[in-house]
Amino acid sequence: MDLRNPYPHTVYDEEWDYTDYQQSCVSGKINPSLLNLRHLYYLDLSWNDFQGIRIPNFLGQLTRLRYLNLSYAAFSGEIPHFLGNLSNLNYLSLDYSDRSNDLEGTPSSKSLKWLSHLSSLKYLNLGGVNLRRAGLSWLHSVNMLPSLLELHLSACSITSDQLPLSLPTVNFTSLSVLDMSGNLFNSSIPSWVSNLTRLRTLDLQHSSFYGSIPDDFASLKILEHLDLSENELEGRITNFCTLKTLNLASNWFTMEGIEDVLNGLTDCSNTRLEELVLADNYLEGELPASIGKLHKLQYLHFGRNSFLGSIPESIGNLSSLKILILFENSMTGSIPEILGQLSQLVHFDLSNNFWEGTLVESHFENLTNLESFTIGTDRTRPLIFNVTNYDSLPHFKLQAIRIVNCLVNDAFGVWLESQTGLLDVILSGTGISGIPEEWLLKISSQVEVLIFSNNHLEGKLPFRSKFSKMYILDLSGNRFSGSIPLNLGQLMPDLIELILSDNHLDGIIPPSICGIQFLRILSLRNNQLSGKFPRAWSLWSEIQLVDVSKNNLSGGIPSSIGIPSSLVILKMNNNNFGGKIPSSLKNCSMLSRIDLGGNKFSGKLPSWIGSKVTLRILQLRSNSLFGHIPQHLCNLLNLNVLDLADNNFSGTIPKCLNKLTSLSTGESSEWTVYSYAEKTTLVSKGRELEYGAAGLFLVKSIDLSSNILVGEIPGEISSLVELQTLNLSRNHLHGTIPSSIGNLSSLESLDLSHNHLDAEIPQSLSSLSSLSHLDLSYNNFSGRIPSGSQLQTLDNSSYEGNPSLCGFPLSTKCPGDDKPTSSGNLPVEDNDEDDNGKLGLYVSAVLGFIIGFWGVCGTLLVKKSWRYAYFRFFDNLKEKIAVAVAVKVARLRRNM
Repeated sequence: MDLRNPYPHTVYDEEWDYTDYQQSCVSGKINPSLLNLRHLYYLDLSWNDFQGIRIPNFLGQLTRLRYLNLSYAAFSGEIPHFLGNLSNLNYLSLDYSDRSNDLEGTPSSKSLKWLSHLSSLKYLNLGGVNLRRAGLSWLHSVNMLPSLLELHLSACSITSDQLPLSLPTVNFTSLSVLDMSGNLFNSSIPSWVSNLTRLRTLDLQHSSFYGSIPDDFASLKILEHLDLSENELEGRITNFCTLKTLNLASNWFTMEGIEDVLNGLTDCSNTRLEELVLADNYLEGELPASIGKLHKLQYLHFGRNSFLGSIPESIGNLSSLKILILFENSMTGSIPEILGQLSQLVHFDLSNNFWEGTLVESHFENLTNLESFTIGTDRTRPLIFNVTNYDSLPHFKLQAIRIVNCLVNDAFGVWLESQTGLLDVILSGTGISGIPEEWLLKISSQVEVLIFSNNHLEGKLPFRSKFSKMYILDLSGNRFSGSIPLNLGQLMPDLIELILSDNHLDGIIPPSICGIQFLRILSLRNNQLSGKFPRAWSLWSEIQLVDVSKNNLSGGIPSSIGIPSSLVILKMNNNNFGGKIPSSLKNCSMLSRIDLGGNKFSGKLPSWIGSKVTLRILQLRSNSLFGHIPQHLCNLLNLNVLDLADNNFSGTIPKCLNKLTSLSTGESSEWTVYSYAEKTTLVSKGRELEYGAAGLFLVKSIDLSSNILVGEIPGEISSLVELQTLNLSRNHLHGTIPSSIGNLSSLESLDLSHNHLDAEIPQSLSSLSSLSHLDLSYNNFSGRIPSGSQLQTLDNSSYEGNPSLCGFPLSTKCPGDDKPTSSGNLPVEDNDEDDNGKLGLYVSAVLGFIIGFWGVCGTLLVKKSWRYAYFRFFDNLKEKIAVAVAVKVARLRRNM
């Protein structure tokens, strides 16, 4: 009885239809009348929806069953031990390992002892079944199944205490396939695996195995498929001449350990290897030329390592190669033209290396099967893509083209227009000045990704037709002008990322953009847009990032901004927005970064901000905000940057700032980084600095400058040992600098200028070894400026406007300084002592030389026997050196 749903629930299949799936589902309870089918030997209920009910006990009475498949049928609860009565069963599958299907429930088991009764079982799949509470019963039961050929236990939550490293006897030696991937073993690979000598497939990926691969793996003489990826394995690797696929990605292998397997594989008299994956390891050095001996190789992935040098010419021997991936290494030199002879190549990715030189038609000459390629360089000087023959069009039909930091010439446009089946187009930093409109129209119905960032494109945005499948559009860093099409939301209804930043666009933000329901990233930064922001934020159900900074937008922020609670990053700085900061933002539970600086916001700082424990960046500088800095800001434990500068805040600095855990201990929550080029401007060290998302993560800063704050600098601020920038300048602060200021060991910039601080500058300031910018000017400090190696590098401007200060680097002398010295800050008597010390040093050196010289040479002149022995010693030493050099030269000549 085959009741398998013909429309499996597959989330990532674009062709899958939920309505078809639901209409085809068998659901509800399973009727016991099924027992009337006494001779039933085949039952498949997979991919249905039984809505979390338990597997019926009476299935254990269908004793004639040989095949039972209950996979992905939304059963849950304990697997009934009555299944152990199915002694004729050859095939049992309860697979729920693919969690992307989001089914209502999954089965579990406290004990698998019933399995031992299924003596005829050949196939067992319990993938995704929770066996955490099953103890060792799973292995003991499986070890009593001598006929078992395939065992799948992927993602079963099995832990190290359930995995013995050895077994007294191994009985399931008929096993051909073993899959224990996706578990939590956290141990070395058990030795009993090497006893399964009939294995053809072994999958242990993503299971927290560590240490070396057992030497006994050499006993697996017929192994064809080995996947050990995503573990913490290292050391040397046993040679496998029988392998067809080998995946060692995401481990701790170094070149020393990998060379053994490469040498072993290339030395095989009849290599069978078709797939080799060594990505995400610690491999370095040059790609060995011997790799060209793997003549049956179809898939080669060495990405994310540290390989150097160029691609060996022997790569041209891999005539069966279909996929070549070498991205994110440190490879150099030119890309060899021999790649153009790999006629079976379907996809190659050479991006994020340090290539140089020129690509020409011969690099693609015979790539008739090519469907996608990715190429680029991380060098400052870009690659050159030089298409010279306007009439010579490529013989392939691409689905994806990705070229980054590689200049193309005019003929490339003709070359590009021949590719009308493209789904994915990335041409970033290529220098192109125009997009062929007819070509764009031809691909509009199917293209999904369109990225033309950092080029020389100009004129109006070239969109007139509907792009019904496009989900990423990035035209940032160009010279586009004019307005954004008012019907953009209708032209591109499925956009997820819309990035038009760093252009010359003007006009309004079209309200139709709010109709793009699943939009997640909207970046219109650094244009000339004006008018109000559209008010229909509530239509965005998944919006995460909005960046409209550096425009001429005005009005208030719509109150609907807080309806989509998914918002993570909000950047509206450097516009003309006004009014109060909307309270509806408190509904955005995932807010991480807010920048509303450079606007006309007024009112007090909202109290809801203190509840945003996820907040990492808060920038509200250059507005008209007023009132006290509220105590609830101290609840922002993950805050990295607090910038309230250039407002009208009054009162005192909160003493509770020491509760900002991220600034005091460095502990903080996860940092969200998006694929688009996020930019954030911060004022530090007296100037504006621009950071990308990755660099911003490292910045720790507090800027409360240019307000009307009063009172003293709280001593509690000295506990913020991770703080790098502290700016309290241009306020009305008084009192002293806390004596514990030297605890701020990470401080790079300190600005306390233009206040009313007094007394002496604490000596602990000199212990700040990272300090490179200090401004204490225009206060009432007095006394000697502390000395210290770091402070000596600063100039007079750091201290000007403090008439009672003295000492280096100022020209003002301190009491007791009779005259200026070479260093400028030491009293005269100290210099006298220093001169006396130097004189004593010179006298001692001269006396030492005289005594040493005549102590040796005088003895040799007086004592003849000593003189002969001394010169004989040097003659012998000269002869030994001459002989040693002659022998070494002779050996080198012999080896050459």
